[in-house]
Amino acid sequence: MRSLFKKSFTLAGKRTSVALEPEFWAALEAMAAGHGLTLSRLVDNIATHRGDRSVASALRICALSKGAQP
Repeated sequence: MRSLFKKSFTLAGKRTSVALEPEFWAALEAMAAGHGLTLSRLVDNIATHRGDRSVASALRICALSKGAQP
């Protein structure tokens, strides 16, 4: 079983933690850098447009899509 790593962010003015596998964090960090964003800004953008999904699910889906617009 893989370990999850938690990172904390402020989303919509509330502090929250998200736990993902390290591979997803690496993909999201690369995506953020590719778009000239901080990881926090990318996560905020994804969370804002996530619909009914949890933040963790939205981040995983975005990481899998690799070139998606944040």
